[in-house]
Amino acid sequence: MDKRDYYEILEINRNASEAEIKKAYRRLALKCHPDRNPGDEAAEERFKELSEAYAVLSDAQKRATYDQFGHAGLGNGGGFSSGGFGFGGSPFEDIFGDIFGDIFGGGGRRSRGRRGDDLRYNLTISFEEAAFGLETKIQVPRHRPCEACEGSGAKKGTSPRTCPTCRGAGQVRYQQGFFSLTRPCPDCAGEGKVIENPCPECRGAGRVRGKKSISLKIPAGVETGNRLKMSGEGEPGASGAPPGDLYVVITVREHPIFQREAQDVICEIPISFIQAALGSELEVPTLDGKVKLKIPPGTQSGKIMKLTAKGIPVLQGYGRGDQLVVLRVETPTHLTARQKELLEEFAREGGEGIHPLGKGFFDKVKEIFG
Repeated sequence: MDKRDYYEILEINRNASEAEIKKAYRRLALKCHPDRNPGDEAAEERFKELSEAYAVLSDAQKRATYDQFGHAGLGNGGGFSSGGFGFGGSPFEDIFGDIFGDIFGGGGRRSRGRRGDDLRYNLTISFEEAAFGLETKIQVPRHRPCEACEGSGAKKGTSPRTCPTCRGAGQVRYQQGFFSLTRPCPDCAGEGKVIENPCPECRGAGRVRGKKSISLKIPAGVETGNRLKMSGEGEPGASGAPPGDLYVVITVREHPIFQREAQDVICEIPISFIQAALGSELEVPTLDGKVKLKIPPGTQSGKIMKLTAKGIPVLQGYGRGDQLVVLRVETPTHLTARQKELLEEFAREGGEGIHPLGKGFFDKVKEIFG
């Protein structure tokens, strides 16, 4: 049977770059690798075909020969044999190390322990603490090395012994066709050692549950949903492996007066009809304390006045937002007879001239509708 074109097998064009060849092989090999398709002979043949094509096209010299003379120029039907699968110096070393690391236990390189798990800690802080930052301590529930066995997992006076199955390598090698593959040892779970007399305190785990006090510095300007990463403060790794990380997730409590919009602080201030009409001077609360604010005569409800640089500091940056003061004019209620009389007199005296917004609105209505 005639051999298929290598470019066709990898689904690439003839001027494909080295990176494109590798990417195509990774994509296709993942789909039909024998470990992912146990008992599927078609998938195994397809994988062999892909591997043969990659072995030639990933080698610049072999590719040039193939481009010029085709399969006949390579000899041996393509220049590919089982010897090409020894994972030392072959073009498959980086491929298998990348995409089949989990299947083969790391491509022949064993980790002496699993990295510790990452942890999440939910922290609720006040509006002011979010604005200006704070330093605090948190108690994080997590494992710590067992003191009884000093983290070995073995009962005091004993020690783990080398796994007889993998002889301490943590991996076992098996043959599948002309593939020589490795997997984590099933008897020691890749640790390379077996604990025959587990520590009664940690039951062989080498660690126990506890709490750790951690100093935490929260920068100014954080908001709900921000995450602070503390490298190495997660769960400890197994058998000396590095620990995981701790992620502190921030929640900011609502403030009774202030609202946040990006870096600005919004504060609604009620003022009386008299203050709005005649003008006034108010004491307005800010994150830095009270400041005086002049209300101009004739102020309308909803007017926004800006207090520069009285907002939230920029996270990991410079400067601050502003405070936006929204003035809300309160309509008087529960008027006395005398107050009603004065207001009626005020209305008669002022006429439409005292209602500039209303006059303008009704003028537009008249213009549109007649």
